[in-house]
Amino acid sequence: MITITYFGNLKDQLQCSEETIAWESGDTESLLTMLRERGALWAQALAPENIFRVVVNEEITFSVTEIVSGDRVALLPPVTGG
Repeated sequence: MITITYFGNLKDQLQCSEETIAWESGDTESLLTMLRERGALWAQALAPENIFRVVVNEEITFSVTEIVSGDRVALLPPVTGG
């Protein structure tokens, strides 16, 4: 099992703030592919051309990263402010 937390506009678009899903092993790309396969809304929100960050266990990922059962994943849209 892994826990996924959605922040900002992703939370609003997907109408989901957090979920726990069954997960044996895989990486950030396989997770995003699985989420995109949930339907058009998910595919559009998590499209590769959209800007968002994947965080695994509180570490921002900058490349494909392994995810194992028990990990916490967060999906973060860009943050603006002044």
